[in-house]
Formats: sequence, C-alpha cells, structure tokens
Amino acid sequence: MKIIKPLHSLSIVLIAMLVSSCVPELSVRNTKQSIPNQFNTDSDTTNISNIQWGQHFDDPYLVALIDTALQNNQELNIFMREMEMLRNEVQIRKGEYLPFVDMGAGAGLDKPGKYTRAGAVEESLEIREGQDFPEPLGDFMVGAYASWEVDVWKKLRTAKKSALTRYLASIEGRNFLITNLVSEIARAYYELLALDRQLAIVQQNIGIQSNALQVVKVQKQSAKVTKLAVKRFEAQLAGTRSLRFDIQQKIIEVENEINFLVGRFPQHIQRAPDSFEKAIPDSIQAGLPSQLLENRPDIRQAELQLAASKLDVQVAKANFYPRLEINAGLGYQAFNPKYLLETPESLMYGVAGDIVSPLVNRNAIKAFYKNANERQKQAAIAYEQTILNAYVEVANQIANIQNLRQSYRFKFEQVQRLNESIDISNNLFRSARADYMEVLLTQEDALETEFELVETKVAQLQAWVSIYRALGGGWK
Repeated sequence: MKIIKPLHSLSIVLIAMLVSSCVPELSVRNTKQSIPNQFNTDSDTTNISNIQWGQHFDDPYLVALIDTALQNNQELNIFMREMEMLRNEVQIRKGEYLPFVDMGAGAGLDKPGKYTRAGAVEESLEIREGQDFPEPLGDFMVGAYASWEVDVWKKLRTAKKSALTRYLASIEGRNFLITNLVSEIARAYYELLALDRQLAIVQQNIGIQSNALQVVKVQKQSAKVTKLAVKRFEAQLAGTRSLRFDIQQKIIEVENEINFLVGRFPQHIQRAPDSFEKAIPDSIQAGLPSQLLENRPDIRQAELQLAASKLDVQVAKANFYPRLEINAGLGYQAFNPKYLLETPESLMYGVAGDIVSPLVNRNAIKAFYKNANERQKQAAIAYEQTILNAYVEVANQIANIQNLRQSYRFKFEQVQRLNESIDISNNLFRSARADYMEVLLTQEDALETEFELVETKVAQLQAWVSIYRALGGGWK
C-alpha cells in the first residue's frame, strides 16, 4: 500500500476556496452608539486567535476564573497525566533499540552419578596433579550479559519516532482542551451575567406591576373597573414574582457549573453588578482561512496523528524482514569461591549472533500490517473531517454574529417602543380611555421583549467567544 501523506497543502487550498467564496473576512469594532454591538466587515488579515486569553477578555473576574481553572480543572489534570505516559512511551521505544545489559551472580552444586558419562569423566580427570574433582562440584559465577537487536531496517527507531509524534499530538490535544475550557467558562460567565440582568428586569417589573395593581384597586373602589381587573393584575404580579425564583435557581446552577469547571466546591461567583452592560466585544478579526491550519490545535493534532499512523505502517512492514540479534556475556566462573576472581583462569566470555526470520506465523504479521494501513486511512479521514468541522464552525459563527447584530438592533428598538407603550397605556387607563387588558398585555410584552433583548445580547457575547475558539484562540 502506498503511504498516505498529510494533506496540509491540499487542506489550505480547500479551506481558502470554501471560505473565500462563501464567507467574507470579518472585523468587529466597538462603538459608542446606543446599540453596543456593531460589526464591520473589512479585509484585515489579523487573526484574533493570536491574542492571549488574558488580553482578549477584559473582565478581571472572568480572567481570575480562567486562571484558576487552568490550575485546578480535573479533566485538564487527567489529560496532563496521559501526556506524561505518552512521554514515557517515547523513552520505552528509545530503550528498545539500545543494548540491554544485565548483571547477574549465581551459585550451585552438581553431583553426577558415578556410572554416568559426566561421572565417569570426573572420575578419570584431576583438577590439578594429585587433586580430584570435589564432590559435590560447586559452580559459582558472576558476570554481565548483553543482548542487542540490531536495527537494520530502522523498525525500532521508526517506532520511537511514532511515539514521539503521538506525544507531540497530545500536546496539541492539551492545547485544544484548554481552548474549550476557556470558551466554556467564558460562555457560562456571560450566561450568569445575563441571568443577573434578567433578575434585575423582573425586580423592576414587579415594582411597575405593583404600582399598576394599586391603581386598579383605587379604580375598583370608584367603580371604574370590576373585581375581574383586580384579580388579573394580581395574577400577573404573582407570575412575575414566581419568575424571580426560577431565575435565582438558574443562577445557582450556572454558578455551580462554573465552579465545576474551575475545580472547586459550590460557592458564589464574584462579578461586578454592571458587568453585563459593560460586556462589549472589542475587536474580532477572522483573518485568512488558511490560518486555521496554523492556529487550531485540533487540526495540528489530527495532522500529527496522521503522521504517526504513517510511521506505524513502516513499523508493521518491517516485521516481515529478518531480525539480527547479538548476545554476549563476560564474567568469572569457578567451582570454588576462592578461585572465582583469578584471571585469566576463571575468566569466561562468549558472543553469539542470530538471524531470525518469520516463517510460520506470517498471517498474524500480515493482519497487523493490514490493521496499520486501515488505521492510517482512518487517520486521514479524521484529518479531513477535523478541517471540515473547523471551517463549518467558523462559517456558522461569522453568520451568527452578523445575524445577531441585525436581531439586536430591531429588538432594542422594540424594547424602547414597548417601554414607551407602558407609560402611554397607564396614562390612558387612568383617564378611562384604555381597557385594563391593554395595560396587562403591554406589560407582558415589554417583560418578554426585555428578556429576549438580554438573550440576544448574551448570544452575541457567546458568539464572540465561539468565534475566538473556532479560530484557535485561548490556548496561548
């Protein structure tokens, strides 16, 4: 099978063609208009992923949370242990193509039968003139043994290179995990700020509805409205008060989600009261499509895994070739410890070389080679899939930011008009020129629309975070 090479140049062309034909370059600028998020498209090739997360996020509470998470997050720490194991795997592979040297010592006794060949030989021989073989015959030995598989086909070195490549891929995997961790904390933090804002809106509407209820009660006493109107206003106020507790529960859940990501037990998340109003994206530049290959850790990780699978095929192919093994030994051996270190009489050494070639079990080697090929094909498909996924994420977020800009503009205008309608409906109701149902519906519409405005803004902030992550930012 022909070895598949990483598709780096092809991927650059693919991404460039797709993005340049479908998605314009994006630049988001901060403005001082009443609508805070204004996005302008230009041809700037600067990529925000090159900005460190500590500079990208200007909220000190958010920065502190991310900094703590990078130290305490359990998932990240577990992955760091996996990286250490992969680094140890490199040392294991490196040790396989170096000689193995062992030290050893031994002692034993031997008493052959008199009527055996060994016994008859000992009976007829003397160790020295006038000195027979001792019974039983001792055997004492101390020495070093070495074995070495000569890496003729570079199989062992290639295996070591493959392990090193996978370790480098794990570094990119850690960077991608950091990118996602930074993104998740930022998204949850902005959601928490939005819930704080919604809770403030509910508190404000409780006050408005309470005042409206008092007006209705006064008008009920003067027989301008019926008891039905009073009950409807009371029901509306009760529903709004209930909504406050729903939001408080969501706040607790989001706080604990952040605490889990940070790696600590449930506690209050510090944030400034007006953080949501001040949370405005400063600047976003999508840069060039080809920069995805340089900045996204998951793409580089997939590319390194593809390179490692290529090396694995070479290792599997080398299993078909003969192996050359060299064994050697050097030491001292004697039947009595007092003669053990006499040189050269007790000195012993030996060298042997073996060439071993697979013969019967070739089917297993073939199956191992085929699996290596299939894993390489799998890595190539995963590499292409990772690139495609990166492009889709960026394209989606750019379109999302552009659409949210328009949505926020009209939603902002809708909230202003409904807030004006509340004052108008209350004045008309006091002068008996409007029905109480118009007041109720106007207040409900205003509350709902204000919630939608907050949700649109938090969606903008989260899209700002998502495009930062999609472009490969957050790990530097």
